[in-house]
Amino acid sequence: MPASQLRVNTEVAAAPHVYLAPIMQQAIKRWMYESGRPNRLAALLNGIWRWVGSLGLGGSRVNTLEVRGRRTGRLTSFPVVLADYEGERYVVAMLGEGANWVANVRAAGGQAVLRHGNHETVRLEEVDVGARAPVLRRYLQVAPGARAHVPVDRRAPLEKFERVASQYPVFRVRVDS
Repeated sequence: MPASQLRVNTEVAAAPHVYLAPIMQQAIKRWMYESGRPNRLAALLNGIWRWVGSLGLGGSRVNTLEVRGRRTGRLTSFPVVLADYEGERYVVAMLGEGANWVANVRAAGGQAVLRHGNHETVRLEEVDVGARAPVLRRYLQVAPGARAHVPVDRRAPLEKFERVASQYPVFRVRVDS
């Protein structure tokens, strides 16, 4: 790694840490999901974030989504970041259409569970492509880990999000009654 991409940051905390330039952060994140599925490192980190989200420790946006597998019927769980937009909550597939959980949610008719210190049975309603752009922009504002996977800057005009909206499924969270 070039020395120009590493620097020690001592201003943030008493213990210095290594800073990776944003370009390196993006390359690492893309490598972690190179095949569209998490590699071993990403799976380990997802497990940690799944645990953090389930306990409600990662802030109000970090949750664990649970959904039945379409083939096995077993409950699968993974970390998600909820985006809020115009009073609604949304889940976005940062890896796009090929994300396994998207197929599972569709097969389950949107039935899922969100965990964030508590258990919330929800129904995920897929958002029409034409309405996804503002939610995608909001998602990138609140989910920094997703920025490497969506080829639009979080500050870009809405038109740029409209161009990629069909590639990234968005689901509105409804409380199941």
